[in-house]
Amino acid sequence: MATSAGKNPWGEHMQKRHHVVMFPFMAQGHIIPFLQLSYLLAARTRFTITIVSTPRNVQTLTPTIQSARQKDSSLDIRLAELPFSSADHGLPPRTENTDSLALPQFLTLMEAAEKLQPHFENLIRKICAEDGCTPLCIISDMFLGWTLDVADMFAIPRICFFTSGAYGMLLFYSMWNHLPHTKTDTEEFTLPDLPHVSLHRSQLPITLKMATATDGWSLFYSRQIPRNMRSWGTVCNSFEQLEHDHLEHFRKSTGRPVWVVGPVLPPELLSSTRSDAVYDKLLQGKEADSEAIFCLRWLDSQNVSSVLYISFGSQNTISASNMKELALGLESSGQPFIWVVRPPLGVPSTAQFSSEFLPDGFEERMKAKKQGLVIKKWAPQRVILSHPSTGGFVSHCGWNSTMESLSQGVPIIGWPIAGEQFFNSKLLEEEVGVCVEMCRGNEGELTKEKVERTVKMLMSEEKGGRMRERAAAMRDAARTAVKDSGDGTEKGSSMRDIDDMIQNILNTSCGSQSL
Repeated sequence: MATSAGKNPWGEHMQKRHHVVMFPFMAQGHIIPFLQLSYLLAARTRFTITIVSTPRNVQTLTPTIQSARQKDSSLDIRLAELPFSSADHGLPPRTENTDSLALPQFLTLMEAAEKLQPHFENLIRKICAEDGCTPLCIISDMFLGWTLDVADMFAIPRICFFTSGAYGMLLFYSMWNHLPHTKTDTEEFTLPDLPHVSLHRSQLPITLKMATATDGWSLFYSRQIPRNMRSWGTVCNSFEQLEHDHLEHFRKSTGRPVWVVGPVLPPELLSSTRSDAVYDKLLQGKEADSEAIFCLRWLDSQNVSSVLYISFGSQNTISASNMKELALGLESSGQPFIWVVRPPLGVPSTAQFSSEFLPDGFEERMKAKKQGLVIKKWAPQRVILSHPSTGGFVSHCGWNSTMESLSQGVPIIGWPIAGEQFFNSKLLEEEVGVCVEMCRGNEGELTKEKVERTVKMLMSEEKGGRMRERAAAMRDAARTAVKDSGDGTEKGSSMRDIDDMIQNILNTSCGSQSL
C-alpha cells in the first residue's frame, strides 16, 4: 500500500503526544489486518502505535514488529501484554488464540477476552501517566466492543475496526440483532432492516442456525454489537468501488463516520509490477522456507492463468467424503492445481495429514502427471495468488483471502464454511460477478462431476472469462484506491479516507489534553 513520503503533515512538534492504541481479537485473521493498518498509520503519521494482546500472541508478534522496524527505523510500533491464563477460562493449556481451537471453544475465548477489561484499563492508565496525556484513540476489534467502556472512561474516541467487508457486516449484524430465521418456517427469508436482501437457511453459519436469543453466542453479540454501533467511528477493510452502496447504507445506519481504508495489504501485493525483488519481500520469514521456494518455482513452469489454487483458510476444513470428491474432480478436470490440505472434519486439527484422507494413489498420480501440488497445512498464499500462472482460487471466502484474491485479479470458486463467509460469497457472486459458488458449508454434498464442471467453467469457458474480466477490474480499482503519489497530486479513495480519519482524530479535544 502506498504511503506518503517525507514530512509528517500533522505536525512534527506534537509527535510525542500522538499515541494510538490498537487491540485486535486473538485470531490470525484479525491480527494480520490490524498489523497492516498499524504499519500504514505509523508510516503515514509517525504516531506511536501500541498493539495490545496476550503474552503468547505478543511473543509471536515480536519478530514481525522487529522486522518492520528494521525496514523503517522511524516506525514507533510497540507491543503491550495483558495478563492471561487459558486455564482460568477452561481453555487448553497455553491457548491464547483461535488457531488450534474447535468452533465451540471460540465462544469460550471470546468470553475470556471480555475478562481482560480491568487489565486494559490499567494499561491505558499507564500510557496516560507515561505520555502525560490520553491516547488519540483506541482502534479495537469488532469482537471487543467492550473496549468502548474503557474508552469512555478516559474520554478517548473508540474506533471499531471491521476486518471484514461492509456487506458481510451488515448482514451479520442484522441476523444477530433480529434472528429473522427463527420467526419463520420458510427456507428463504428477508431481513427486517435490509428488505432487499433474501437469504436461504443454508447460507447461515451453524452458530446462527442454532441461535435462540438466549444462547451464549446470541448473548455475546448482544453485548458487542450495540457498543460497536455507538462507537465514535468505524474503519472497514474494503474499498469504495467494491461496496459503495453497502458502505453508504452502513454510514446512514450508524450516523457516524465509516472510513474505508482497504485493501489493507502489504504494498508488494498492490504493486503493478512483479519481479524477483517483489517476491523476495513476500517470501519473508516463515514463507522463505524450501517448500515456499519450490512452490514458486513450480508456478514458474506453468502457463499464464492456468493454475487453480485451493485453500480453505487457516481454520476451516471439509468432510472426508467431500475431500475425496474434490480430489477426484480436480484430477478429472486435468487442470494444474496447488491444494493446501488439512485433516478433514472429525480429525483433530493438530493431527498429521494422512494420504488415507485422499483417494488411493492420488498424490502419486498428481506427481507423475505433474498436474498438481498437494501441500500440508500451510502454503505461501500471497505469493501463489500474485503469480501470473494462478488463474483461479477455490476459497472459503474469508475476507482476508478475498482481498488478497481480488487485489491480484483472481476469480473465485466459493465454498463458504463459517461466519460471514456465506455473505461474502453471496456478494462476490451476485453483485460483483467474480465468484461462482460450488458448495456451501459442511452439510453440502459434493460430487466429482460438479467439481470438474465448475473448474472447467472458471478456467476455460466464456462465463469464466467474464469473471476474470470483472476480477481484473476489481484489481485495478483496489490498486487505484490505495494509490498515493506522495505529493498530493494523486490520492486514491482509501488514502483520502485514512487521512480524513487521522484529521478527525486530531480535531477532537480528547487526544490533546494534558492530564
